[in-house]
Amino acid sequence: SKAYGDKEILKDIDFSLEEGELVCLLGVSGVGKTTLFNILSGLTKPDSGSVKLKDSNGEFQDITEKNGELSYMLQKDLLLPNKYVIDNVALPLTISGMRKKEAREIASSHFTRFGLEGCEKKYPVQLSGGMRQRAALLRTYLCGNKVALLDEPFSALDTITRTSMQEWYLEVMEDIKMSTIFITHDIDEAILISDRIYIMKGSPAS
Repeated sequence: SKAYGDKEILKDIDFSLEEGELVCLLGVSGVGKTTLFNILSGLTKPDSGSVKLKDSNGEFQDITEKNGELSYMLQKDLLLPNKYVIDNVALPLTISGMRKKEAREIASSHFTRFGLEGCEKKYPVQLSGGMRQRAALLRTYLCGNKVALLDEPFSALDTITRTSMQEWYLEVMEDIKMSTIFITHDIDEAILISDRIYIMKGSPAS
């Protein structure tokens, strides 16, 4: 549960995500989906409740308010305009202390799988919206976390590009099998890409 002042945003939200599963949170704009993501990612403290992640031993660990445990991709790609695409994608690796050359090699090995071949030495401004989102998704994947939080990653794309990206994303997910929670307000998108759907509604959302 979460409130800001006298306004309750979330109340008694309870859901689960299985390994390798893609779950959609479906709801209208302003219902509290992003607030829930901020809690899951450790950016916001819930008023009550906790976030738990199963470790390699099968034990649940409390990750409430712990940053960096889950990968988080926002609606905007947030690529750095002054860096090559390869360096944008490799950023999680270099931040973790890996040498630039090694980080580039690891990132580059995934470019074909993510449909980015030939874009290594381009700047973000030289890419289409769909290609920028592919780069942002690859960067999210290279964070190396078990779970990814995707906040309406295709909402800013035109209809044709969005449909193409949805089909491509399903193929990639089948390959990398990354457990994912996906925010959307598009019913068709939720039905197309998800294994399960949670509907958030009401004020406060439940």
